[in-house]
Amino acid sequence: MRLPPPASVLLGLLLQSMGKPLWGDLVFIPPVIRMSGPAVSAALVGGTENVTVSLALLQDEMGILPVPTCGLPSNETEDWSLTVTPSMNMLEVTVRLKTDVERCSANETNSLSASPCLVQTLLVSASHGSSCSAHLLIQVEIYANSSLARNASGMKNFAAKQTEIRTRKRMEGQTAENMTVIPNQVYQPLGPCPCNLTAGACDVRCCCDQECSSHSRELFRQSCFTGVFGGNVSPPFDQLCSAAKTAHHVPDWFPFLSLKQDSAFGIYLHTDLKDLSDFGYKQGDPIMTVDKAYFTIPQVSLAGQCMQNAPVAFLQNFDVKCVTDLEIRQEQDGIRNVKIKNGAIGGIVTPKVTYEEAADLDKFITITETLSNKGSAPRNVNLEEHYVFRWNNNTISEISVTVIRANIDAHQKGIVTQRFTVKFLSYNSGNEKELSGNPGYQLGKPVRVLNTNRMNDTTTLHLWQPAGRSLCTSATFTPVLFGENALSGCLLEVGINENCTQLRETALERLDSLIQATHVAMRGNSDYSNLSDGWLEIIRVDAPDTGAGPSARSTPGVCLGIPAQLSIRILISEVGAVEGVPQQEILAMETRFSSVDWQYQCGLTCEDKADLFPLSASVQFIKIPARLPCPLTRFQTNFTEYDCNRNEVCWPQLLYPLTRYYQGEPYSQCIAKGLVLVSFLVLAVFLSNPWTRICREWNSSAT
Repeated sequence: MRLPPPASVLLGLLLQSMGKPLWGDLVFIPPVIRMSGPAVSAALVGGTENVTVSLALLQDEMGILPVPTCGLPSNETEDWSLTVTPSMNMLEVTVRLKTDVERCSANETNSLSASPCLVQTLLVSASHGSSCSAHLLIQVEIYANSSLARNASGMKNFAAKQTEIRTRKRMEGQTAENMTVIPNQVYQPLGPCPCNLTAGACDVRCCCDQECSSHSRELFRQSCFTGVFGGNVSPPFDQLCSAAKTAHHVPDWFPFLSLKQDSAFGIYLHTDLKDLSDFGYKQGDPIMTVDKAYFTIPQVSLAGQCMQNAPVAFLQNFDVKCVTDLEIRQEQDGIRNVKIKNGAIGGIVTPKVTYEEAADLDKFITITETLSNKGSAPRNVNLEEHYVFRWNNNTISEISVTVIRANIDAHQKGIVTQRFTVKFLSYNSGNEKELSGNPGYQLGKPVRVLNTNRMNDTTTLHLWQPAGRSLCTSATFTPVLFGENALSGCLLEVGINENCTQLRETALERLDSLIQATHVAMRGNSDYSNLSDGWLEIIRVDAPDTGAGPSARSTPGVCLGIPAQLSIRILISEVGAVEGVPQQEILAMETRFSSVDWQYQCGLTCEDKADLFPLSASVQFIKIPARLPCPLTRFQTNFTEYDCNRNEVCWPQLLYPLTRYYQGEPYSQCIAKGLVLVSFLVLAVFLSNPWTRICREWNSSAT
């Protein structure tokens, strides 16, 4: 059954309605729609006040449609609904299919039949009173296997052409199991038809979809998706780097991301892994195994995502944390059995693995649900993995791994926070304290402090790193890193009958545990055993008195002057350079406590339940210039139009490219370009009209 052409009278009305906006009358844009999905929309423009919109189903007789009339106002039929949404100077008219289209494909013997599933003609009319003003003709032709006509069970994989869908039929029923196999994208194209998005259905306008029959493809042959999205790479497009640029008028620029070979996501790197580890490693080279594969450890990308198979680079330390779901977490198989090339020909290193049991799971795992399944064996989950590589010149001499793991229920659900560290140490290094720079601090290295009141004076500034419920009792510590401002906190559980003195002591103890130090090192290589080697005493301001304030018995649920915030401010400055590298030192360090008044938060009734009192700690690095800036002169203060920082036009910097402050190009090139510019200006002056007039007057006076 095919959709008959509209009657000549109906086409005349539609063509007439297209020209009416010139006189301010109503008109549908577009006036004719060929519908292949469950909903279509059109715009009704013109004088839309007091307009009635109705929907009618046209019945053709002998292939001829009747003359359209407005009839009775109706917003829906048996299978269709009409929605009118007011917008700016227009009405948005939406016609939507109410019934499920799959019912008509159930009677078909072939679910992928090319014959239409639903063929109808709809008429949307707009009228003022009893007079018809505009008509919208909708030709409905929906196919049973169209992606727009049914609810697919799921989006098709981007590489549907290479996807193997295996169906296993059992004798008890027709149970199907879909298994998706994604090919190796290095050797096979992963996306030859990007517009093929729906599994088991024909995507409209996607001419490269193999699930579209020839009859269905003829319907949209003239409106196929073009370019890369439509799978059309012939002739080669400008972004294809490997295409020969033989044609003329080809642009000499390329987009930021140019495609290597495939249409969309396919072969970007069609090269094998280059293993040069037999000749020694260089800094940044990936560490290789005897199987000619990368030695990988989970790492965090720049976007914050956890990459499970990230290669380890030689002489590059890292300390990352990955947050994953326990249900999808896959442990690495056999760290003990991995054989790594040591950098010499035929040399192999086997990691020495030591396993430890985790003491507190609440620091690593946030349990969302525990399913009781008797008889199921527990499973091991690695919570921390610490790798230490011993290196000698360009080879690896030893690898030691410490794995902290825990036994959990096989069906336990939750979120696990895993930590992975890699550290490269020299083969002859012992237990020396790690430097934070030599001599100045390096960005991202821990701030070196010591405590002269203890026998073991070496210590570290810390911040909280909460886990689980963010309670202070289960929070771990992370070191304060040089040059990185940070803010952390944790929660204390407090009851309504809490003793205020005890609360002050507990809060102060938690905050003071972060700064168990008396001196801070000026440089990154200050000697711990020599207090005169650049050690500065930490300035402590406003140390609170835990005994101050009223007692808890006076007002239950209210405590005044509770220490709640610790502020650490560190003054730093550049003091010189070593081989062109700026060296930074710490000039001073100050700690300050801030107190707040706490009151128990009651709901409808005050019950003796634990309230949460937040504690916070912040670190701020303040850079002090080596030289104080020169004070502003009276001229600079009064005449702000010459201040380049306050105006868009900066006249003092008119010749900035010719000064020594300009570092964009070599100074010699700047002088050469400036002389060329001056020569052009001189030539323009000589060829200008005033100069030619002067020359003419000079010549006339001479004669």
